[in-house]
Amino acid sequence: MKRVILFRNGTEVNGKVVLVTHSLEELLIAASSKFGIVAKRLFTPHGGEIDDLKLIRDDDILYVTESEDFIPVVNYSSLANNACGSSSCAPTVPIPAQYSEREQHTWRKKNSEWVTLNVGGKYFTTSRSTLLTKEPMSMLARMFAEGEGGYLMAPSNMDRNGAYLIDRSPTYFEPILNYLRNGQLIFDTNVNPEGVLEEARFFGIESLVPQLETIIQSVQRSRDIVPLARRDVINALILTPYTAELRFQGVNLAGSDLSRLDLRYINFKYACLHGCRMVGANLSWCCLERADLSHVVLEGAQLLGVKMLCANLEGANLRGCNFEDPAGSRANMEGVNLKGANLEGSNMAGVNLRVATLKNANLQNCDLRAAVLAGADLENCDLSGSDLHEANLRGANLKDAAFELMLTPLHMSQTIR
Repeated sequence: MKRVILFRNGTEVNGKVVLVTHSLEELLIAASSKFGIVAKRLFTPHGGEIDDLKLIRDDDILYVTESEDFIPVVNYSSLANNACGSSSCAPTVPIPAQYSEREQHTWRKKNSEWVTLNVGGKYFTTSRSTLLTKEPMSMLARMFAEGEGGYLMAPSNMDRNGAYLIDRSPTYFEPILNYLRNGQLIFDTNVNPEGVLEEARFFGIESLVPQLETIIQSVQRSRDIVPLARRDVINALILTPYTAELRFQGVNLAGSDLSRLDLRYINFKYACLHGCRMVGANLSWCCLERADLSHVVLEGAQLLGVKMLCANLEGANLRGCNFEDPAGSRANMEGVNLKGANLEGSNMAGVNLRVATLKNANLQNCDLRAAVLAGADLENCDLSGSDLHEANLRGANLKDAAFELMLTPLHMSQTIR
């Protein structure tokens, strides 16, 4: 016994599989029962009318009508891939010309819960319930909701294929339609949320607006906190005249590699340089007041006349750095945090480290001649092999500090004067 797949005229959804019995009349009766209509005619997908049961083959696809002529099915999903290569191209099979616009509306309402929207040349097919349920007061809902006098809002014009024309961006409309389908806002990373927000406001999707505003705010905040990279700094150096002051005050440069760059005279006050790699960089006469330089790698850097008041250099590597200016300017590191820092072999002659924290710091073989360490916390600090000649250590905390192999005996410093 053969079977066929039946669809309502002009649609390709909600198909029914029906057994072919003894006569065409019995098949029409079965179709009437399946679809709740009075089926009178059968057509092939190409519009040929079936008038003899012998013409039907197993698994044929047929279209049932009550009495009207065959209406071709338009496959909207294939429009974007048709021969002209554009989603705005029209399909080759139009709705019959004898249907007026009102008749088209009536036919679509009667024959299908599915509607097709032509948004900016791209076709979207969805159900009426999708447009009506989630946002009943939106423009899309009112276009397809009906009251006693007809549609609550007159639907837009239809193109030659029966799709409702909406002159908006399809890129930003697609996330809105998906939101109406499943209640979740999902869009590709290459889609600008500000464009989706504009469409949501246009269509009146009020529940979507706060979500998009939050996303836009978070994106803007994330852009603000993204650290600048080496290329950004180099571009700024190239574009700034040598005589002009370059300011990176409060800028986030965390984790950047600024090794061997000439960064002299730059204002890094309050900047975040956490974890930066600045090996061999020249930071002479820079302002680094209250900057975050924790765990920075400054090995072999030039730091002549640098201003580091209350800067955070906890865990930093300053091995082999040079702070001494032959011209006599002194680096000011008063109140700096150098807890656990490595300054081994650095030339720190004349540096002001008043009330600085150097707990557990490595100051082996450092040149600290005439350095000011008054009130500094040197607990458990390793000063082995360092030169403290004329250094000021008044009030310094030297608990458990190591002074082996010092070039200048401790009593010759200003500790006891």
